[in-house]
Amino acid sequence: MPDRIDLLATSWTSAGDAAPQRGDEVSPVPIVERIGDLVRAGWSGIGLVNADLQYAKREMGLPALREAIDQAGLRFREVEIIADWWTDGERRERADRLRDDLFEAAAELGAQRIKVMACLDESAPPRDVFVRELRELSRRAADAGVVLALEPMPFSSNVATLDEGVRLLEDVGHAAAGLTIDTWHVFRAGTPYERIPEIVPSELVAVVEINDCAAQPVGSLWADTVDNRRLPGQGDADTAEFVRWIAATGFTGPWGVEIISEELRNLPVSVGLERSARAAEESIRAGLARVTKN
Repeated sequence: MPDRIDLLATSWTSAGDAAPQRGDEVSPVPIVERIGDLVRAGWSGIGLVNADLQYAKREMGLPALREAIDQAGLRFREVEIIADWWTDGERRERADRLRDDLFEAAAELGAQRIKVMACLDESAPPRDVFVRELRELSRRAADAGVVLALEPMPFSSNVATLDEGVRLLEDVGHAAAGLTIDTWHVFRAGTPYERIPEIVPSELVAVVEINDCAAQPVGSLWADTVDNRRLPGQGDADTAEFVRWIAATGFTGPWGVEIISEELRNLPVSVGLERSARAAEESIRAGLARVTKN
């Protein structure tokens, strides 16, 4: 059992009253204030969405943001999320601007990972196109010294499960591409946790995110994932068991904590970060203890 559990607060965990695909996605809480709250709650890392990154770039500059993160001792950094990288036309032009923004921010901030989205609507291209485009994106990531973390989501039209994510990355065949493995997505996709080490080779585990949820979705899958996630250990997804089987892959951290919920958005960020950190550490230690016993 490690003495220290390294936790990374993903972007929405520290964003306050902001949510995916709601408004401009910029957090109403100043980023330097968020960094201070993270340090006081004992976090080791920070994740940021592009909307916050571009706001910070205009208001303070990315070098100043890097200095604030460095001085705070937040060693782990990730930025998100590249979408629509397989499209063409105007949609691809927007996607390429987003991609360029995130690669620039990753370089400026010293981020280790950039999160990548699969297709959420019915516009998924033929598989060979998807593979080709992800391979090209991976080459750019390798040149930049970062790892891409593709996130299987149960409402994706082409990468809904861990199995599909692994098959895709095997076809891509590039060391700079891995997976984001998130408790909510794995649980809602119906993948038994004990299969995770069988499904996912250790070298493909790029990002791990823990959280919890009710046994059944509240509303649509989208509403459930952006409004109703729970703190680790406070739902029916058995986060500790998820941790147990993630650890069986050889993963040692940092552990991402992604809580996207109305409840968290209604709390002061400092309070939410303190509660999220304590719940996450408790679940992780419980899961690691199960590994030790077995």
